[in-house]
Amino acid sequence: MDELAAALADAGGVRAPREAGGRLRSLLATELRRSAAELGLKRSGRDAPVTVAFAPAPDGGALVAALPLAPELRADPDAVPERGFLVAAAAVGAAVATGAPDGPLAGAWSGSLALRLDGEDDAELAALGFDELVAGVDRLRARALAVPAHVLADADDLRAPIGAAHPLLVAAHVARLGGNPADAGDLERHEDAVLALLEVESPAARPHDDPDPARRIARRILQRLDGMGKWGGYHTEFAHLARGFAGNDRRLAEEVGEALLDAGLLREKPSVGQRHVFLDPRRAGAIRALIDRGEVPEGLALPAD
Repeated sequence: MDELAAALADAGGVRAPREAGGRLRSLLATELRRSAAELGLKRSGRDAPVTVAFAPAPDGGALVAALPLAPELRADPDAVPERGFLVAAAAVGAAVATGAPDGPLAGAWSGSLALRLDGEDDAELAALGFDELVAGVDRLRARALAVPAHVLADADDLRAPIGAAHPLLVAAHVARLGGNPADAGDLERHEDAVLALLEVESPAARPHDDPDPARRIARRILQRLDGMGKWGGYHTEFAHLARGFAGNDRRLAEEVGEALLDAGLLREKPSVGQRHVFLDPRRAGAIRALIDRGEVPEGLALPAD
């Protein structure tokens, strides 16, 4: 047993007294830094698992989680590595499974990402749920620990993630639909339902009405990816870009997808036997301008119909 888990067990687990809090906080902060370094490796947690911690919120009726990720994830989905985001998605899913109706809010604890989800405050149940959800993530071994409320009581700056379709919010929706947000297959299976929940097509953004076929398809592809929060941590197979299009539009959608990649609005993630793509957060302004107003950015050469 590692030092943190041993100290936690000796102190009484989630019911450990406040006098044990100082040592537990110090050990957890060290463990989160070690785990963050692990997430940068080709295989994470091989010798010792990546760790996250759940605690009941000090004011009750919520869970707080500390994760080995940058707090900047709240504003920038590209601020953490892919496996790191899937750790966050599993943490959200585990909290939702205990009954959290909303959220999450994101902030910081000891320099690491903190999440708060209102609802039930059963940290031990959330830890078990996390272990199940994250078990299938490739090249990752991770575990969750339940710690006392006073250990994470100083998590601060807890605010909603920026963007109605932030990947953390998408993860919560997938979990509420009964899926595993750390499983790309479950994300795809629940895609239409999540899009309906997010109501991504507002009256101000009408890609379907664009008279130019290639620009209309480009706007719809980007809108769909934005609606599913595919900004780095979540990605999709390139072949899925043409979903929902038929006939000549399907062929044109494949060509538009290549043009979006060439222009750098999409980025490609190599995968075994597949091409996976995601929206480039550095081009968010250009992407949103194209979705909302049909403004084609410099460097995007759309194919002719």
